[in-house]
Amino acid sequence: MLRSESLTQTYLSGGRPLTVLNDITFTLESGGFLAIVGPSGSGKTTLLGLLAGLDRPAAGRVELDGQDLGALSEDQRAQLRAAKVGFVFQSFQLIPTLTARENVQVPLELRGEPAEERAQELLDRVGLGDRADHYPAQLSGGEQQRVALARAFSIRPQILFADEPTGNLDAKTGATIITLMEELNREIGTTLVLVTHDHDLAARARRTIRLADGRIVEDTGA
Repeated sequence: MLRSESLTQTYLSGGRPLTVLNDITFTLESGGFLAIVGPSGSGKTTLLGLLAGLDRPAAGRVELDGQDLGALSEDQRAQLRAAKVGFVFQSFQLIPTLTARENVQVPLELRGEPAEERAQELLDRVGLGDRADHYPAQLSGGEQQRVALARAFSIRPQILFADEPTGNLDAKTGATIITLMEELNREIGTTLVLVTHDHDLAARARRTIRLADGRIVEDTGA
């Protein structure tokens, strides 16, 4: 499902190149559950963005479901993400003027697919069926993240990228979110790739890649 070959990313800092990622190489099978861990500044979020095709690397390549992201235009990468990729962010990224149901409907409506019944089904699945008509400001942090999770899975993505999905949640609520992700991973077969500082969360992944100074220093469960 995912292949990273000699992935390197550099940025200019004070007029000098700063290497954020250096020679990142690994493959991830379809249906896998990978946690990317490491200290702040180790390159985790940068790597996630490159793997999802949100940014282009300075060197190396990423294949997503057999497609070389570097060979695609920005529009083609956006089309690929819309068709195959789900996202969950630490800050939820819900549209504040839309209800929970409407937020979940958005990806489906953009694809021209029937949306309302599927959105309600997913909200029921994450325990928010009775909150479907509430706006984000009327929901707790944990509830907002469950809406975001329902939205991410609405298109039955082949791969889900999650950036610190439990970072703004208490331990109990965070555990609930990860349990839901695991269940949807099993039921739909979605490949999971998440960045986290949470050691308990990382321990639940079937594979863990640890970064330090932009390099892979440990790869367990491969």
